[in-house]
Amino acid sequence: MEPRERLESLLDFSIGMPDLPSFLHDARDRMEQVHECQTPIFVFTDIVDAGVDIYIDVPKESPTVRGYAAIVQEGLERASPDAVLNTPDDIHYMLGLHEAISPQRIRGLHVLMAYLKRQVTARLQESE
Repeated sequence: MEPRERLESLLDFSIGMPDLPSFLHDARDRMEQVHECQTPIFVFTDIVDAGVDIYIDVPKESPTVRGYAAIVQEGLERASPDAVLNTPDDIHYMLGLHEAISPQRIRGLHVLMAYLKRQVTARLQESE
């Protein structure tokens, strides 16, 4: 895809990203904010039946970041913890997003993956 087409795909994913489930709306303090990102992003992971549940909240006013978050959430939903932990940190480069969005946004995308992996590692340690 050309960079413009990638950007359009991000917008499509952004529109289709599901809202947070009610249990997180009622317990927002359970979500962790990704402070390094300019956009207010909140993440929460849980391991249920050996699969990872991923919840990411990104404002609709940030469609490129929201689109990437939707791709990550959909692509890794119910994956094994090892699959999440082995996902390349620079998956956004593999998707060619560095050609479609600003370097500042790219840094935020990189950090988002680090937060998800850190939470999955913590959940695994909690279950031991």
